[in-house]
Amino acid sequence: MANRTCFNTCLIIMGAVACLSAPKLYAQKKAVTINWDKTISVSKTTPTLQVVYNPMLRENSPIHKGTFEALKNLGADYVRYVPWFPYPKAAVVELNAPSARQTYWDFTYADPVMADLMEATQGHSVVINFSTVPVWMFKIDKPVVIDASPDEVNWIYNQGRELRDTTMQELAGYFARLLSWYTKGGFTDELGKYHKSGHYYKIPYWEVLNEPDLEHRISPRLYTKMYDAIVAELKKVSPDTKFVGISVAYETNPEWFEYFLNPANHKPDVPLEGISYHFYGRPASDDQTIDSYQYSFFDQANGFLDRVRYIENIRKRLAPHVFTQINEIGTILHDRDYKGVIPDAYWNLSGAMYAYIYLELTKMGIDVAGESQLVGYPTQFPDVSMMNWTNSKPNARYWILKLLKSNFGPGDKLQITAINSPDVTGQAFATGKGKKLLLINKRNKEVQLDLPVDAKNARVDYVDTTTGENPVAQTQLDSNTITLKPFAVAVVSFN
Repeated sequence: MANRTCFNTCLIIMGAVACLSAPKLYAQKKAVTINWDKTISVSKTTPTLQVVYNPMLRENSPIHKGTFEALKNLGADYVRYVPWFPYPKAAVVELNAPSARQTYWDFTYADPVMADLMEATQGHSVVINFSTVPVWMFKIDKPVVIDASPDEVNWIYNQGRELRDTTMQELAGYFARLLSWYTKGGFTDELGKYHKSGHYYKIPYWEVLNEPDLEHRISPRLYTKMYDAIVAELKKVSPDTKFVGISVAYETNPEWFEYFLNPANHKPDVPLEGISYHFYGRPASDDQTIDSYQYSFFDQANGFLDRVRYIENIRKRLAPHVFTQINEIGTILHDRDYKGVIPDAYWNLSGAMYAYIYLELTKMGIDVAGESQLVGYPTQFPDVSMMNWTNSKPNARYWILKLLKSNFGPGDKLQITAINSPDVTGQAFATGKGKKLLLINKRNKEVQLDLPVDAKNARVDYVDTTTGENPVAQTQLDSNTITLKPFAVAVVSFN
């Protein structure tokens, strides 16, 4: 009896161990399952990028040619261009207030890069944002000194919180003349003199100011008044242009969205057409090393995506017709961590995070997912660059965007997809070019996945830590198993 009891006890223990072990063994087999017969939604999301003015974009820059060739070859729509306040000579075209006898309009530094941008994006839509209000329009203690060199950075140009002209006619008039310069061939200045440009660009989208929550610390109420004043005048100049508002750096304050998206807070003749906001992944703490960034970036991305869902509820409730452009998506490091040298794998990690956010925004129906930015360089956010500023070659961030742009876009059908690996996210799409599977390895390690059996002989286009600054690589599967290198972004095209 004692022996039988002991034997039974052993069987129970062995069975319990087997039950505990079974899930563990099953979890080790990482696989992708797809139901091509079940569509869960249809994409309306366009992957794109922003271009921010800096001296590296000027014609005398050693990377000028390569940069604009890369932009042209990308062929993206909704390219956002922002002449930015640290370079006031290119961002502000009236640096001094007009007097009774003279005005100070000067497009010497604004025009060349604008022309290069419009040439490189010909045939595609752009979102133009001359974001900087002339500082003399604000109440400030003393004039801001502007360096003689157009390439000298000026971080203190944006001063003041109150406009000197509370009617905002001065503000609106400035932007109306600026838009006329680029779309109507010229404008008449404050003293009645005509200035001829010869520009007749088609500008389908114009964004009103940039990060007003940081630049001048403008409140949602004041910004909404400024938006209305500017848009009312710009609509007279270019009736077909659509306007994008908010453009905040931090989407954590719901008042921006509750106030701006409420039509009752706008003038009756000012249309609400689009909104925008931004996201950057950052180190979680000052003492964090770069080895840990993969966790911080994706954790922060998930937090941002939760806020996007919240903002979408506000938009759908107050202004469901308004489109959304999330037009700055990127990552920023601490210089003390990489001490001026950015590891090669960082560009893949940053690009993988962008691909992940793009995918999740596609699931939510966001209209535009814009990667930030085409060119950065030391002293000007080098970690957000999509170009190598020393040799004019695109880096992995660029090639990942190119990969997404070449394979996915509005109209693609998202099919039911399951991946039982916490390290990889992905989505199957039925596209106009065939059945495709997007896979993103979020970790700095290889991951092997079993794909559906019909993936055998499928083509795989990919960017990972082995491709460096080279274009998107390609291979063919000889089985239905795929190995993803660290931070790989891959597209499987089924036969």
